[in-house]
Amino acid sequence: MFSWANKDGKKKDPELFQTVSDGLKRLYRTKLFPLEDTYRFHDFHSPALEDADFDNKPMVLLVGQYSTGKTTFIRHLMEQDFPGMRIGPEPTTDSFIAVMHGDQEGLIPGNALVVDPKKPFRKLNAFGNAFLNRFICAQMPNPVLDSISIIDTPGILSGEKQRISRGYDFAAVLEWFAERVDRIILLFDAHKLDISDEFSEVIRALKNHEDKIRVVLNKADQIGTQQLMRVYGALMWSLGKIVNTPEVIRVYIGSFWAQPLLVPDNRKLFEAEEQDLFRDIQGLPRNAALRKLNDLIKRARLAKVHAYIISALKKEMPNVFGKENKKKELIANLGDIYARIEKEHQISPGDFPKLSKMQEVLAGQDFNKFQGLKPKLLETVEDMLANDIAKLMTLVRQEEAAMPSQAVQGGAFDGTMNGPFGHGYGEGASEGIDELEWIVARDKPTYDEIFYTLSPVNGKVSGAMAKKEMVKSKLPNNVLGKIWKLADVDQDGYLDDEEFALANHLIKVKLEGHELPADLPDHLVPPSKRGQ
Repeated sequence: MFSWANKDGKKKDPELFQTVSDGLKRLYRTKLFPLEDTYRFHDFHSPALEDADFDNKPMVLLVGQYSTGKTTFIRHLMEQDFPGMRIGPEPTTDSFIAVMHGDQEGLIPGNALVVDPKKPFRKLNAFGNAFLNRFICAQMPNPVLDSISIIDTPGILSGEKQRISRGYDFAAVLEWFAERVDRIILLFDAHKLDISDEFSEVIRALKNHEDKIRVVLNKADQIGTQQLMRVYGALMWSLGKIVNTPEVIRVYIGSFWAQPLLVPDNRKLFEAEEQDLFRDIQGLPRNAALRKLNDLIKRARLAKVHAYIISALKKEMPNVFGKENKKKELIANLGDIYARIEKEHQISPGDFPKLSKMQEVLAGQDFNKFQGLKPKLLETVEDMLANDIAKLMTLVRQEEAAMPSQAVQGGAFDGTMNGPFGHGYGEGASEGIDELEWIVARDKPTYDEIFYTLSPVNGKVSGAMAKKEMVKSKLPNNVLGKIWKLADVDQDGYLDDEEFALANHLIKVKLEGHELPADLPDHLVPPSKRGQ
């Protein structure tokens, strides 16, 4: 499918990549991994990728303080209990639970999970038994899990004592997952917005993955509209202090469980928000290949910068005496080395790893084992970024076009698709969809009075006359133009009394804040025009 040039610039037989996943695996193994291995990238940043990392289904990571409804949220999506599930107002989930598809219901403990080559968790063994004893996989047959996997996490607590007593680096584990998942959902309880120190640390650990983060303000049905406005404002203010991005993070407001709404005043808002969130999750399978490609590019950029840093440190080290003192001096002056590399190689400051973390890891490294600059390895990665990735992007588009209908199905995703309880059913342009009477007929006498003041000729008014009346709505011309196109059913450039009434009905729909349909629905076609 694509031709790849060899080192001498001579063309070789084209390599055929059947899938994007196949192409990414080969690019990583042949072009990026050698650079990572040479400069000990895996000791500093992230373990080496394996085939399962490229083949696995899209994953959704749920993060939040205890009792924000993470486990209930998963149950709501699947409409089914999963093995190992515990729900309660106290901190109940004390483990990382990977909820995945399986032919039989069951639990796989962490130590067995990290030796399974078909699961993308093998590199988690680096976090030791303290973590693996708190990591399980819940397998079950469920249509939602055919398309995605969901990672439930322990409720985040407040206070230093809880952080220390975990026995493993909680933020580091979440950072590991953040690199590999397709969506990170931060859940907040509308009743308690205090962001604990550990939660702040966790959110900062998700830096560089802001594009994956979505925020859910859960249990919003338990407070009134006025309180909800204040809570939403407080949440945005709190997040703004922790997430240092110029963009505003998307926040979905609702009650994500299957129980009756306690305060039903904001039902329409909750339904619209749930639909938006569901659409976002449903798009994950289709965009999975693009996400993996994007993550590989981010990893390659970091690996390049890392190589420059390590080779610069190696170059500064003395051959014989004073190595330990020089090492301490280089670590202390790492910021200056960053600035020099940035200027020399024209690298963006955003591509550099966090200074304090890099200094911390460097303190435990043997600088004698570092490698000097190897231009060929860097050129290979540059070539991958400049040429191979662009070619692979074409295959991404082809894959997306070949499966346009791929979306998450089943569970709560099916409940709002069809029938009268679908979002927007019976509202706006859909009003009267299942009534025998033409819905426009209710207000037609009022519209007829206006129609006959416009001096119709042969029972019709011209576009110019109709325009004089329609612009009184103060809607923009482009909206009125669309309404005219929908209302002029027979496309003769004039409106009869039924078409004029239809135009006014659509104006009313728009003024009430609803969207206009792309095409005129069957139930809005005037009775005299049906069958034409």
